[in-house]
Amino acid sequence: MNSIEVDLEKLLMMAQEAALKGGEEILKVYHSDRFEVEFKGDQSPLTLADRNAHVAICDLLSESGIPILSEEGKEIPYKERKNWHRLWIVDPLDGTKEFIKRNGEFTVNIALIENGKPILGVIYVPVKDQLYTGAIGIGAQKKENGKVIQMPIEQEKRKYRAVGSRSHMSVETEKFFDDLKTRHGEVEIVSMGSSLKICLVAEGTADVYPRFAPTMEWDTAAGHAIAGAAGKSLIDVKTNREMVYNREDLLNNWFVVS
Repeated sequence: MNSIEVDLEKLLMMAQEAALKGGEEILKVYHSDRFEVEFKGDQSPLTLADRNAHVAICDLLSESGIPILSEEGKEIPYKERKNWHRLWIVDPLDGTKEFIKRNGEFTVNIALIENGKPILGVIYVPVKDQLYTGAIGIGAQKKENGKVIQMPIEQEKRKYRAVGSRSHMSVETEKFFDDLKTRHGEVEIVSMGSSLKICLVAEGTADVYPRFAPTMEWDTAAGHAIAGAAGKSLIDVKTNREMVYNREDLLNNWFVVS
């Protein structure tokens, strides 16, 4: 085992612990009456859970000495972070709208990026206590009910399945789904919130996830790493290549996971 594999295993354990700690902070708010919602400059919602999870995660990850780019601490100038060879990209609470709706479809996302490439990812689903992990050379897993399941999970014969956003369905996405129906006949469309959509493709319970609407780097980095470790791809539609990270503009192009 070479040194980067040893490092990755340690960092994967650290990221898992950080995700679980972030999830604990989220659930404290989720199961309380402290449910005030503020709105950021772009009118996206922010809760006490976002802030508390951010602090808990960053406290743990900072022990690695690797810089952190988090949605709740994103005002780091590009001239500073462009020199970061490695960095964590964190979304302390992905799916704040789902959190506010109390439907359980929200996650904690933590990714490790090396030279623009996602090499490690952890996605934790606090309400369901599901943990998705993936890293280069280690593989991808889903941990649930005390079981560790290797991904992708072997599937029984089923209809072609595409996953879409519950909150962000666009005209272009609907056309993509129509094209799928032309190619595959009957297509089952599954709606899901947050980065869980990428996890469905990574685990093999869905075949494709097109996203033709805005997302940010912290929305996709962890899922991209997990999907990659499971043998899947997240392709930037504009470049027709795998998405790269720590760009000057943190707004993602459209993409397809398959």
